[in-house]
Amino acid sequence: MTNLAAAVLDPLLKADPMGPRITYYDDATGERIELSTVTLANWAAKTANLLRDELGAGPGSRVAVLLPAHWQTAAVLLGVWWIGAEVALSGSADFALCTAERLDEADEAVAGGEVAVLSLDPFGKPVADLPIGVTDYATAVRVHGDQFITERNPGSALNDRTVDDLLSAASESAAAAGIVAGDRVMSSRPWSTPEEVVANLLAVFAVGASLVQVANPDATALERRRTTEKVTREL
Repeated sequence: MTNLAAAVLDPLLKADPMGPRITYYDDATGERIELSTVTLANWAAKTANLLRDELGAGPGSRVAVLLPAHWQTAAVLLGVWWIGAEVALSGSADFALCTAERLDEADEAVAGGEVAVLSLDPFGKPVADLPIGVTDYATAVRVHGDQFITERNPGSALNDRTVDDLLSAASESAAAAGIVAGDRVMSSRPWSTPEEVVANLLAVFAVGASLVQVANPDATALERRRTTEKVTREL
């Protein structure tokens, strides 16, 4: 079976390793962070190593990802797929990665399994006052290596959907939106359902485009951003 993270990242690493892959804005805070393909892959690898070596996840594991559309979420999704595990956006799971606001939801999903909480802080600050036994992602992930050997025998990839199904759906979605290799795609759409992950994230990466993801978009800043980020498509 194809590994979803490898299927997405390997062509990008060969074609444009240093080019921007995801540029994240939060107009409520003024945050802007840009990751090249290499840097995104390094974060995904660190996440994969954390999941496998520290939390004990692997092929066949279900990992609840209870996170907003954010550059760290992209790394988490790719990290889960790199170890051959399945992303669960709803329902029960063996492990969970979540924000502090969704910790109760994560605890219910894993029923005593391992949970890691992301602060999503741009400077990597840990989450304050976490319960005993809950892993702080920002603290834990930084000690893990930024290279990962691809798991060649993955299970389902996203809420019971196979890798091949997701890659096909991503290609179809990109074609329907007119997204092609080299595009700079600006979006403020969510990644809360399997369909949204496919259309608003995977479709962009799968065809070799890059993403400008905007949280809390300020309408007055969009025209300037289209120019400065050289946007060619919008979702």
